[in-house]
Amino acid sequence: MYAVVKAGGKQYRVEENSVIDVNRLPGEVGSEVVIDEVLLVGDDGGAKIGTPYVEGARVVGKVVRHRKGRKIVGFTYKAKKNIRRRFGHRQSLTQVAVERIEIA
Repeated sequence: MYAVVKAGGKQYRVEENSVIDVNRLPGEVGSEVVIDEVLLVGDDGGAKIGTPYVEGARVVGKVVRHRKGRKIVGFTYKAKKNIRRRFGHRQSLTQVAVERIEIA
């Protein structure tokens, strides 16, 4: 069984016992996380698509760790003005281990 969930403004395809990186979520390491915004639930028999969310479906996981993502380097400039600026950014991420997908 798999599901498509929305977390932190992005969509992820998850299965039971999989690990995903999402934008930083509140919660301590080892705490339980419940994602109620399930867009689709599917298995070999077919798929159940929500409008916009599947009623009674949720994904339960556990926070594995908090970390920072890879560095993104940006560069801006203004032509003919000798203005240059280089900057970097590292996104704060939470690693979540999906334990189960529940459908009511």
